[in-house]
Amino acid sequence: MKVSIIGVGDMGRDIAVHVRDKGHDVIAYDISEERRSDVAKNGIKVVESLAEAVAKAEVHLVIVATDEQSETVTREILESGPAGSTVVILATNSPKTMQVLAAECEDKGLGFVDAPVVFGRQGAKEGQLGSLCGGDDKQVAKITPVLESYSKAVHHVGPVGSGQVAKACNNMLHWAACVANFEVLSLAKRYGIDAQQMRETLIECPGTNGTLVRWDDTRFTWHEKDMDLALDLAQDGGLPLPLFGQVDQLVKHLDATKVKNLLYGPETEYLGQNIKPLSKEEGGLN
Repeated sequence: MKVSIIGVGDMGRDIAVHVRDKGHDVIAYDISEERRSDVAKNGIKVVESLAEAVAKAEVHLVIVATDEQSETVTREILESGPAGSTVVILATNSPKTMQVLAAECEDKGLGFVDAPVVFGRQGAKEGQLGSLCGGDDKQVAKITPVLESYSKAVHHVGPVGSGQVAKACNNMLHWAACVANFEVLSLAKRYGIDAQQMRETLIECPGTNGTLVRWDDTRFTWHEKDMDLALDLAQDGGLPLPLFGQVDQLVKHLDATKVKNLLYGPETEYLGQNIKPLSKEEGGLN
């Protein structure tokens, strides 16, 4: 299948390589000359304009970050992409944005699927992402062979916008787990138990979670965007989610350095307090 890939940063570059390696005809474009050069070093055909990239493609993978970027790229595709081709949004965006863009694509004779991914940079590198798809049966079936190039699982969860709701649900659990993991291991550290050893133990206990397993790779890049989207969805749907209101506030106090200090250092910081083992005189166990 002829596939255009728009956006070849860390995720897009690896996705492009996997799609090419599965036998698809890939052509890539990015506004960054440096990124175009980087992906070209991996043997991917690169062009100098979006219009040239999409002109003959059957599937267009849009791998950008924000709603505004997805809107801009999709509307540029509508100017040059052939009728019958399909726009696929991999970014984490609003379901409303997806519905607007899907309608615009339909008016021009193009298909549309929102297919945000989970498992992040490591999943992209390994070709082991999960794709959460929103769209009609025909369009999802058409693009599934392309998505399978970089995904260990492709889930069709509902109509356009559903992929974004599913991604929001996953993100909510992920960021809640980040807060829970940090507080739990802080308790262990406080009483003199090595936090990394406790983590390894908990991974084999019923309380484990995927975030705990992959916690070394958590970068805390998108937590504000993710939680804003999730809470906006809850508000628009008239749904009270008091736990996630707290998660939204608490996750702002975490970062990758604090996690590494908790797991591997003598102390870390949380909510203005140093987290370090208690002495025996203070009630510690050691």
